Amino acid sequence: MLPLLVLSILAIALILERINFWRRVTQRQNRLMREVLHLYQQNPPEAFLKLEQNSDLPIARIFLAALELKRPTPEQFRLALESAVQAELPILKRFNTAFETIISVSPLLGLLGTILGLIDAFAALRIGDIGGQTTVGVTGGISEALISTVAGLSVAIATLIFANTFRGLYRRQLALIQEYGGKLELIYLGYYERIK
Repeated sequence: MLPLLVLSILAIALILERINFWRRVTQRQNRLMREVLHLYQQNPPEAFLKLEQNSDLPIARIFLAALELKRPTPEQFRLALESAVQAELPILKRFNTAFETIISVSPLLGLLGTILGLIDAFAALRIGDIGGQTTVGVTGGISEALISTVAGLSVAIATLIFANTFRGLYRRQLALIQEYGGKLELIYLGYYERIK
């Protein structure tokens, strides 16, 4: 049960960190990107300043990587956006491996605890004492042993629910990055055609 307790505490800490991260990203991002795209069409330095003020958001850092270039070609602009997206992916997928490990290991630890508990319970049973006082101890030991399986499954199920939620947020974030990145590229292409 001790390893399960450690895994559950670790899972709770990681879940809280990811909830805080995704809450911050989803609350501010859409409004910020609409403002930045609107500002970029009229006043690019103002849009750049707005992005710098919100550089704690992954999409703002992605846009900044492209907008920091001095008069790039549209191809260079696109490459800068794509490179910045690749750099932000680990931040967006942070702790996915830890969640998968907790989901996989927790039920196995619960099963291990059950097997060890059953071994102890049956070791206390004497062959000639069927129906005696020892049998009552064996059934109590079996019920205690099964608690570790329940605990392992509970940790795995709760972690799985949150991990799947975070995966969904990650996929939605990638779609938004592509959408807003495409809009920024189109605006820049028009800007580039005018100054060429």
